[in-house]
Amino acid sequence: MLLNISFHYDFYPLLIVAAIAWLTPILLSVFKLKKIPAVIIEIILGFVAAKYFFGGLSENSLIILDFFALFGFLFLMFLGGLEIDVDQIIASLPRRRITVSRFLKNPLLVGLAQFVLAIVFSYLATMALAQLIEIPNLWYFSLIMVTTSVAIVLPVLKDRGETGSRFGQMVIIAAAVADILSIILFTFTAFVIKNGFHYKLLYIFALFVLFFIFYKLINRIKNIPIFKKLSYQLSTAASQIRIRGAILIILVFVVISQYIGKEVVLLGAFLSGLVLSSMLHRERSLMLIKLDGMGFGFFIPFFFIMVGANFDPSALAEFDESLIGFLLLLLISLFAIKVIPALLWRSLFGTRKALSGGFLISSRLSLIIAASAIGLELGVITTGINSSIIIMAVITCFASPVIYNWLSPLNLTEGSKTIIVGGSSTAVLLARRLHLHGRKVVIIEQDQQRYQSIKEKGINTMHKKGLDAQTFIDLDLKNDNYVVIETGDDEQNLSISRMLRNEFQHEKIISRINKFSLDQKYKQLGIETLDETQILATAIENLIIRPTTYHALVETFENFSVEEIFIKNRAIDGKQVKEIPFNKNAILMMLKRENSFLIPHGETYLKTGDLLMVFGTQTAFDETRRTLG
Repeated sequence: MLLNISFHYDFYPLLIVAAIAWLTPILLSVFKLKKIPAVIIEIILGFVAAKYFFGGLSENSLIILDFFALFGFLFLMFLGGLEIDVDQIIASLPRRRITVSRFLKNPLLVGLAQFVLAIVFSYLATMALAQLIEIPNLWYFSLIMVTTSVAIVLPVLKDRGETGSRFGQMVIIAAAVADILSIILFTFTAFVIKNGFHYKLLYIFALFVLFFIFYKLINRIKNIPIFKKLSYQLSTAASQIRIRGAILIILVFVVISQYIGKEVVLLGAFLSGLVLSSMLHRERSLMLIKLDGMGFGFFIPFFFIMVGANFDPSALAEFDESLIGFLLLLLISLFAIKVIPALLWRSLFGTRKALSGGFLISSRLSLIIAASAIGLELGVITTGINSSIIIMAVITCFASPVIYNWLSPLNLTEGSKTIIVGGSSTAVLLARRLHLHGRKVVIIEQDQQRYQSIKEKGINTMHKKGLDAQTFIDLDLKNDNYVVIETGDDEQNLSISRMLRNEFQHEKIISRINKFSLDQKYKQLGIETLDETQILATAIENLIIRPTTYHALVETFENFSVEEIFIKNRAIDGKQVKEIPFNKNAILMMLKRENSFLIPHGETYLKTGDLLMVFGTQTAFDETRRTLG
């Protein structure tokens, strides 16, 4: 029979792991430990489960856990590749002659230099550690230490609204470069350790050829009308064609990697994530949300819980009296090999900011555990070293964000920001949506209970009165800061608007109105207003007249949006549109010059001071700003 369903499997181990996975976020929320990565608790609870719940189970009962842990491990590597914005890295490739100044300002080049320095310092630190304990393979151990964790770096920067800043981009690309090059280097190293310099080593390059083929093929296929139509029609309900396609891509790379060697599977899973990343609009992709749900909701907890279950503290006994000294030196080394190269950022951001970035990219998690597990299987590290590395992963992914926030405390008044007066549900939703675009938002709320509720949601908020001028002085209100007034009271909204206009001569004010009779008063002040009735009528009109466009711009989670970009670069002045290399994912919709609006085309001449309305992705906007600004 082709199908033979058996109910003889022992589901008890699955129940324990599922319970731990479900319980972990609840514990973090109840004890207000949201800053601690959930995987730390999963590892600890996995260790407890192995000691008290898995002891009497047969080996066959645990096979299913090992399988799910392995697939969770591969899914984690896949999501690691998916976190990396391929377009962003390509956009950072140098296009002009490299000078010292251009080198220090280019995030990709600085990231590469930091990685090379990190390897040098890592090898020196490994030689020092080898004086305390026996390390079977110095080079492999140094590669383990040089890893980082984009999965820790990105959420920290997102929470602070720094992903779109120049510093944030530097840190993200440095972490991405370290991730990519670490995986490539220890894949080749593991293959050579196991097989020697065999001709099959060339097969690994076949994976990169496969990556290039998939990258080109998928980016062509996705623009074919019939494919786009089928993809849209089959992307929902029972078919979920995009998710099935993602799983297919993972398994294509994993199976091919298995034929080369099982130590190459990690690289295969990572490259499959990079392939998918190149075709996704990452920030708000519904598909990314679904894949995260599959991974972190089911498969990935198995990996970390089983890491805890397999953790053997007795293995640390192999170090005898040298244990404390070894662990301290290892921890110092893990920070030093990232922090010292990070001083390359000092000339741009100052010493304190550069050091904070170095500590943030010192966080290690999945990759260091994976590299250690492979090294243990190859016999190039001992069980004691493997246990030590798991301890270090837990410490660094907890300590690094804490040190980063301490060295570089979030300043609500610094830089560009949007100020929302009033903490209504609309204000909270707006703050979250702006957060997706990497914008810093501060909500002003005078009600203590509502202020506390907003603060617990992780949104920047201040317990102050919107009618108090001192509030905006404390916030260091700048001319380019938008102020959105959403108190729920029409008269209060008008009073705050009048105060900002008269006392601060502030222009970028948007106020919500419920009474149409107040519209004329706002017009006299020169303030933008939002009429609920008019907006609702317009939304319904769009759903009837142009439903496809409305859904594409408003209701999908894809990162297509419209952005206004000023032309400030004098080198652009007098050039035609066709002479400027715009990003392929940017479309020029409209051009505003003084009080006139134009539809730009290839022959249109651009001038400094022009305002371009661009439709596209966040990566395209960033590159267009660099070109025009």
